[in-house]
Amino acid sequence: MIWTASADRSVAQTSYPDPANEHLCPSQTGAGGGAEAIPAFVGPGIDGFSPSQSLCLPQLAPVPTGLSPLAFIVQGVEPGDRVDSQGTIYVESIRGVPGGVDLWRWDASIDGSPNANGTLPFKYEGQPDNCGIFGLSGGGCAQNVGSPTNLGVAPGGGDADIAVNAPDPNNSAIPNLALTSLTLAPGVTATRSRNRGDTFFTPPNLLSATVPGDDRMWNDAVDDPSTVYMSYHDVATFNIEVQRSSDGGLTYAAGTGEAIDAATLPAAGSVVPTGSANVAAQIKVDRNTSGCPSKGNLYAAFVAPDNAIDNAHSAPQGTVYVGVSTDAKLGAVSFTFTDHKVFTSPAGSPGATTGTANIFPALAVDNFGHAYVVWSDNQSIFLSSSSDAGGHWTVPVRVNGGATAGKSNVFPWVAADANGHVVVTWLGSSLPGNSNSVAAMQPSCAGGTTDCWAKWNVYMAESVNGHDAVPSFAQHVASDHIIHSGTVCTSGTGCSSGDSRSLADFFQVALDPQHRANIAYADDHLASPLCSQQSPGHCANNDPQTFRVAVPYFTYQVKPNKKVVTTGSCAG
Repeated sequence: MIWTASADRSVAQTSYPDPANEHLCPSQTGAGGGAEAIPAFVGPGIDGFSPSQSLCLPQLAPVPTGLSPLAFIVQGVEPGDRVDSQGTIYVESIRGVPGGVDLWRWDASIDGSPNANGTLPFKYEGQPDNCGIFGLSGGGCAQNVGSPTNLGVAPGGGDADIAVNAPDPNNSAIPNLALTSLTLAPGVTATRSRNRGDTFFTPPNLLSATVPGDDRMWNDAVDDPSTVYMSYHDVATFNIEVQRSSDGGLTYAAGTGEAIDAATLPAAGSVVPTGSANVAAQIKVDRNTSGCPSKGNLYAAFVAPDNAIDNAHSAPQGTVYVGVSTDAKLGAVSFTFTDHKVFTSPAGSPGATTGTANIFPALAVDNFGHAYVVWSDNQSIFLSSSSDAGGHWTVPVRVNGGATAGKSNVFPWVAADANGHVVVTWLGSSLPGNSNSVAAMQPSCAGGTTDCWAKWNVYMAESVNGHDAVPSFAQHVASDHIIHSGTVCTSGTGCSSGDSRSLADFFQVALDPQHRANIAYADDHLASPLCSQQSPGHCANNDPQTFRVAVPYFTYQVKPNKKVVTTGSCAG
């Protein structure tokens, strides 16, 4: 065991054996040289959450051999997770273009019960967007785990998302798993798995988006065996294109719509070169199983300037919008959205100055049709809810409190189930100021270390009355160690060289059938094993010059909240 110290607790990193019993991982021999897995990490757990565990990845791709002497350094950022109705957990993360996407799965009946230390024995499923493509001897999912024949490139990796359907009665009651991966051109790669991620359709569909130039796609699935939605930006207009799949997410030609309606597009679209346009949240389907008439409604949130004049003059994206489609569920080849303003940041507020992306806004719908949207103004995390299918929204409430109040708080995400049960996650800093500010987040420390830099943790706030006018939240620290030091850039591809984008742009939380939060996040608190090559003489964890890469981590709520309400009346 190699012990490293964070600012307030000790944590453990080991290269062999794997303390979380993850399987089908790249080798962990400790031999060095990059031809093995990134050393595994398991923390002690904290505040009702399981020990934080890293998810296995190779250090390099491909394994350096005579067949392929060049290799990409592997990272895992922007992790997303979903839990299907049977409790199977999926986590995906991106390596960046052209590195592709990685996937992990945990199913208790297949992969084993939780370990004695509380971690989960995930199975590494390789790279779904590399199935049958770019392999020196066949490629495919079965050949991309530590194989010297895999080139380590895939038609995607710029963005990714996944979605899970209801159990399929014609496929042994196994829920379909849809996955998309982004390359700006030709577009979005789409594929699906019908056996819990063990294999994916070969080859994947490289042309699933109907618009040739697109960015930041999101997915959600209907509570049926095969209907999946995908949304993405048309980079020409910055409208949010929405496409429906009826074949489990392999093709998206069963229906289309645009989430920004004609009245809102002047304020939120890229109609002039100076336009601020918008930042889009994920697409969300009302999947309620309570018999509520809102089932099947489709929601798309975005943040943009308040009006066309502000947009044309590059004003901050200080207004939160939600587009609602009530006709998408009718199955027609064309469907429409109506947009609603949720909130406009008051003049002089952080949201009016820095915008409300910080990055991204996020959406959820509970099991009685109540909708929720969250966002960050870089200082605070806010939530608003709607109980009439998005027509009206509550006055926003600040979710974060306690030690996070007055500090920088970014990367919000939200999940909801039952009746008003809402969990909100985000990254919280130890220092006040804007997360993008080098001066505020990375002051000069004694000895030239990072010891006095901003320290970031993953936080979660939980409510069982989330759709009340003034919901109450209980706040938890979900990460059992400091996951990052310094700045956190919220400008996406506009980040400067001194502003850290090492964690990329977001992380996600999903609720399981027991109403427990499952959180996947990126973490770069440890030096990379490749530091001796990439930053010679700089391998200390608190050295600002140390080479490090972000790795996906996972933690889950050990026990559900006993106050969750599962009965009640439908929204509206």
